Amino acid sequence: MKITLLQTGKTGEKYISDGVAEYSARIRKYTAFDTITIPDIKNTKNMPVEEQKLKEGKQILQTLLYDDFVIVLDDKGKEYTTVEFAALMEKIFLMSKKRAVFVIGGPGGFSADIYARADLRMSLSRLTFSHQMVRLLFTEQLYRVLTVIKGDPYHHE
Repeated sequence: MKITLLQTGKTGEKYISDGVAEYSARIRKYTAFDTITIPDIKNTKNMPVEEQKLKEGKQILQTLLYDDFVIVLDDKGKEYTTVEFAALMEKIFLMSKKRAVFVIGGPGGFSADIYARADLRMSLSRLTFSHQMVRLLFTEQLYRVLTVIKGDPYHHE
């Protein structure tokens, strides 16, 4: 199964993009992994947040395939320990889906359409992070989870 990180907008901070690149390379040693970046919505200065979420949601839905297993990374989603996340990923790997797609939305969150399409809502923490920082945190955690599954010495309990 391929894992895809679907995110909105470019990463503006070099330290974040460098970190994501490093962990992405590490992840690819374990499984097929790619990142899809949807362009930012234009002219949002005077646009209501709900309209922004709807437009962004349409772009996300156009990128998803009918048989994707979709996990939205959302601050109100279910929290997992690293070991629990590893167990979840093992179950996802056994599914007949072609891709597991983790979705990071923009600063306003997700539209109702995206929540309806999601198979799972997952939170990385009860703390609030910028949507760009979530990219780095997620890729590190995904790498960590894959090392747990393979029994490699990265994660310590």
